[in-house]
Parts: sequence; C-alpha cells; structure tokens
Amino acid sequence: MPQETKSSPGLPLNGVAAPAADSLSVAGLTANLGSDSAAMIDILEKAFDFRGDVTLTLKNGSTVSGYLFDRRRGGTLADSYIRLMPPPRAGAREGENEKVRVAYSDIAHIAFSDRDPAAGKSFETWVKKYVEKKIKGEKASIESETLD
Repeated sequence: MPQETKSSPGLPLNGVAAPAADSLSVAGLTANLGSDSAAMIDILEKAFDFRGDVTLTLKNGSTVSGYLFDRRRGGTLADSYIRLMPPPRAGAREGENEKVRVAYSDIAHIAFSDRDPAAGKSFETWVKKYVEKKIKGEKASIESETLD
C-alpha cells in the first residue's frame, strides 16, 4: 500500500523548481522564505515531510540544523513554530542534545540536506531485495539494513 503524503508534492518552492514528478524529494534544494506566509507554510510542510536534515538561517543571521520532527500552526507566523532535533554531538551526555523550537516568523532561509536517508527504502523495495536474495540463494534477513 503506498504511503500517504502530508502535503502536496511537486509544488514550486518559492521560485525554486520542484523536483521531477518521478522524484518527489526536495533533497538538496534551498529556498528563501520571504513575507508570503502561504509559501512559507507550504515549504515548512515539505520540510516536515522530508526525512533528512534541514538547515535554517534565521533572520538574526544564526543557523540551526537538524531533523524537523514537529510543527505547530498558530493564528500568525509568530504564533506558529517548528521543532528540530539537532544531530548528536560527540561526547554529549543524555539530555544535552535538546530539541530546538523556532518560530516561523524567525526563519529567513531553509536548505534541505543533499541526502534523504529513507530514499529507496520503501516496503516494496525491501520485499523486492529480499526476494532477489532468496532466489539467488543468499542470506535474506528480516532485520533492517544499516545506513550507508
């Protein structure tokens, strides 16, 4: 059964061409988030659907990177926010990699990482690889593959 998407794929990202229809990933794309709140919301929805990391440039010039795992829509952009999990830091103790909350109104630019870690890892792809290994007589396991 195909996975349902949370936002409309294939729409342009604030003047940036959308990916080809057969490749709906936004991996590697960047977009300036201007004052158009509808466009900003659409881009942040795509970031929420994206399975890789994003880097946000805030209006104050600082940057925040991580996996966008949550978003809350309020009545205005200032009342709406996203939450990111930053990448783990080497040597960090438990609880030190705190989640980051950023208001929509504070975001000036977004960059999607070049790699979508889940690309090509659908259930259908896994079944196909599993069957191919079994047919070849190779060891086929139900355990997940390690990331590259």
